[in-house]
Amino acid sequence: MTTEQFTGVIDRFEDDLAVILLEANGEVVDEIVLEREMIPTEAAHPDAVLEVTLVDGEVAELSYDAVETTDRKDRAQSRFDRLAERPPSEDESQ
Repeated sequence: MTTEQFTGVIDRFEDDLAVILLEANGEVVDEIVLEREMIPTEAAHPDAVLEVTLVDGEVAELSYDAVETTDRKDRAQSRFDRLAERPPSEDESQ
């Protein structure tokens, strides 16, 4: 019996299916597709972060990580805000 732990991020929903990207060491290594009803209710949105346990390649456990979901959202918003800042014009930099 092989047990593996991954961080999963809900990428998208396609009808009644959820596509979850599996990450190891910060890199996407695989994806799984599950029935939407298998997703914890509070995690039923894109970009939700899950802890995923696979046993022999099958999902044995899913748990929602609310703290990591919020942290990733905040980091993404911060990057967006920095990129959205206009560089000073020549007149403003003098």
